[in-house]
Amino acid sequence: MPRLFTALELPADIAFSLSLLRGGLPGARWIDPENYHMTLRFIGDVDHNIAHEVAGTLARVSRPSFKLALAGLGSFGSRKPHSLWAGVAPSQELKELQADLERRLQRLGLEPDRRKFTPHVTLARLKTASQAEVAAYLTLRGDFRTPPFKVGRFVLLSSRASKGGGPYIVEEAYPLAA
Repeated sequence: MPRLFTALELPADIAFSLSLLRGGLPGARWIDPENYHMTLRFIGDVDHNIAHEVAGTLARVSRPSFKLALAGLGSFGSRKPHSLWAGVAPSQELKELQADLERRLQRLGLEPDRRKFTPHVTLARLKTASQAEVAAYLTLRGDFRTPPFKVGRFVLLSSRASKGGGPYIVEEAYPLAA
């Protein structure tokens, strides 16, 4: 039974920029740069028939390519930080793509994603980092920005249940119109 999600991949130069942020935060378990991605919609564990239906419905998505930039750093878990992430500059095209995927997946009978879509790239999992340590890290690096990059496709990824995420496998790639 595959565990699926849709995502955007990051260009190598953007992943390299993110990798330079590694270190300087005690208790962080850093994500390997080859596993950086931006989740659009977590689908979860599904049987192979549903996986096939998901792949088919995603193939019918017709949206234009667009530019995206990463902007800022933050953490999830206000009292007990559990993840460090790079944020995304506001993008109407990204919101529309994500909403389109959500609608299509719900039409297949998948439960709606109850979490608000917060586009980000997870950089590290935090187990023992304190609020003060995370705040100090973010104070030094929180103004992180990348130049805009082209988003020319989205992917259907699969993963095995593991600690820290990855390895991820591209099951299908869906080009966006030029």
